[in-house]
Amino acid sequence: MHAFDVLGDPVRRRILELLADGERSSGEVSTVIREEFGISQPAVSQHLRVLRDSGFAVVRAEGTRRLYTVDHGPLREIDAWLDRFRRYWTPHLDALATEIARGRRARRRAESDSGSEQ
Repeated sequence: MHAFDVLGDPVRRRILELLADGERSSGEVSTVIREEFGISQPAVSQHLRVLRDSGFAVVRAEGTRRLYTVDHGPLREIDAWLDRFRRYWTPHLDALATEIARGRRARRRAESDSGSEQ
């Protein structure tokens, strides 16, 4: 399965977000996903299997529990692929950051000026 097919699903993206915070049991993941998306435990297990089979997640057994964590390799590959396209949005984000900074400076000046008039 292609990486973007895997990540195109909102449930799998959310699972990866949960796993990015650290190792979690399949039960913990299932509880959160079932609550947020209203899907069954077997459906959550299927999403975990897709993540595992596609290399985005790693599972290890600890007694009867299955503990999942993110495998960073495929994410690094996606980041490398996206690197070719960053030139399209990086200047726009830099310009946005500049405008935000200008707005903050102008707001501080206006607050400072109104405070000195009192």
